[in-house]
Amino acid sequence: MDKQMKLHYMERIDEKLSDLPWFVTEFIDSKKRNLSPTTLLNYCHDYIIFFDWLISENLTSTSRKEINLDVLESLTIREVENFLSFLDYQLGNTKLTINRKLSSLKSLFDYLQNKAETTDLKPYIQRNVMAKMDLNAVKESQETIANRIEGKILREDDYDAFRQFVAYDFGEKYKDNKRLFNFHQINRERDTAIVSLILGSGLRLSEVAGINLEDLDMNKALVRVLRKGNKEQYVYFSKQALVDLESYLQIRTARYQTDKNEDFLFVAAPVGRKGKNRRLTQRSIEKLIEKYATAFGKPSLTVHSLRHSFATRYHLENNDVPRLKNQLGHSSIQTTMIYTHLTDEEMRNAVNNMGTDVG
Repeated sequence: MDKQMKLHYMERIDEKLSDLPWFVTEFIDSKKRNLSPTTLLNYCHDYIIFFDWLISENLTSTSRKEINLDVLESLTIREVENFLSFLDYQLGNTKLTINRKLSSLKSLFDYLQNKAETTDLKPYIQRNVMAKMDLNAVKESQETIANRIEGKILREDDYDAFRQFVAYDFGEKYKDNKRLFNFHQINRERDTAIVSLILGSGLRLSEVAGINLEDLDMNKALVRVLRKGNKEQYVYFSKQALVDLESYLQIRTARYQTDKNEDFLFVAAPVGRKGKNRRLTQRSIEKLIEKYATAFGKPSLTVHSLRHSFATRYHLENNDVPRLKNQLGHSSIQTTMIYTHLTDEEMRNAVNNMGTDVG
């Protein structure tokens, strides 16, 4: 995430914190060194929902900002269960989303009980009801996850065919649609480079959107990215991605009329005659992948499934789970192991295609 984007998120966080209790601001400030701005902003959203629920249930008579620590310390298990039911039945949150919100609250309450101290060195709260709450049991087996992903990734010939479609065939398909055709002619090198980079590296959406020119090492086919937890890492990308990035970089300045100070790699065309160039946002990248995927005949394809496509192909060709774990930026090798299940079908076909003659 570049400085400008980070500043944007921090401004949004400060805006949310201006209407939250003082101890939430203190907690968020304590986490700024270790957590990403997007995670901190999600925390703020979760706390707003929680405090507004406390008010609606008459568990406090004050405004959101004036809620004090006594309210949190006196909450009962049944009251928290009621809040979780509210997330489920009233807001329609999934079990995973409820777990995330509960984890946000657990982090806050843990800080108030075990890390924050008053002037006389006592914890902010003595009783922590959130420590007694269990997360929803939603763990899926690796095989179940693999089967769910199975139909949403590119396989074999489709891998190269999709890149070819973005680079050329989309324009041919819509050559009678002047708007779509012209838009494709303007952006096809950029869009091909994006697709090729994801398919050739397995980068996450946020990582692709956050790349600056200075992050690229074209001689070594490496890109510097910030992974989860703000960990800096250099990630390899494929020869095809290198070729497509070079093609895009050759036209980037002239095509998009970029200034020297516009260091972001992927450029969004300016809006209006006096508009300025902007970094292509995560949502814009999602939308362009959705557009190409639908036209290609695979509407279930997403940025994340392109990442899965890379991982599946990598494992099939290299069978090196530790290196794949590092390439994808996974914190646990168990997460990477789903790709061993995804390639079961290819292994089965390989065995079936072997000759039946024995010596």
